[in-house]
Parts: sequence; C-alpha cells; structure tokens
Amino acid sequence: MRFLIPVLIIVPAMEMWLLILSGKTFGALPTFLLVMLTGVLGAYLTKKQGMAVLMQAREQLSYGQIPGGAILDGVCILFGGAVLLTPGFLTDVLGFFLLFPPTRRVVKPILAKWLQRFFRNGPFMTIKRW
Repeated sequence: MRFLIPVLIIVPAMEMWLLILSGKTFGALPTFLLVMLTGVLGAYLTKKQGMAVLMQAREQLSYGQIPGGAILDGVCILFGGAVLLTPGFLTDVLGFFLLFPPTRRVVKPILAKWLQRFFRNGPFMTIKRW
C-alpha cells in the first residue's frame, strides 16, 4: 500500500506527458481518435473475454469444481477493462496485457500468491466450527 500514493501521482503525470507528446507528434485529432479506439476496443474485448470466463466458471461449477482459475481470469479482465477505459497509453498497455489470455497467464500466478498472502496475513479471521 505504500506504493499507492506515488503510483497515483506518477502514472497520471506520465499519461498526460505522453498524450501531449502524441498530440504534438501526430496531431490532436489522431491522438483523440486513438484514445477513443482503445476505449471502444477495450470495452469489446472486456465483454468478450468476460463472457468466456463466465461460461468457463459455470461449466466448472456444474462439474462440482471450484473455478479458481476462472475467478483469477475474471479479476484480471475486470481490472484490465477498467484501465482501458481510462485515457492514456500506459494504462492501455496494461489493460491489453491483462485482457489477452496468453499474457494473462503470466499475471495469474503472481495474483494468486498475492491473494493468498493477503488473506493469510490480512485483516480476516477464520472461524472453525467443530
């Protein structure tokens, strides 16, 4: 959590710098259209990938399996779609990275380990009933 404040300051500043640089290099209209295109494409891919993961989770549940991998995919897709809707090129790279299944496979083990540590060491209490 100590990295959150610097990230919330540095990332938007870098995004603004890149958008200004892109506007100077390519022009305001092409930059605007590119930002709009990535937003629309991100929304489409989020819906498509989200529905596929939902179907996968339903199938796993119908066989009595816990859809752990599908849940991690869903978290990645949700976050990826959210950052794709924000204007900027750095967030777009992160969003597309999280939306595509081959690159999402890189993130899922890291996310799973972080979630395990968070729930094990976080502010949660486990109650066992005998």
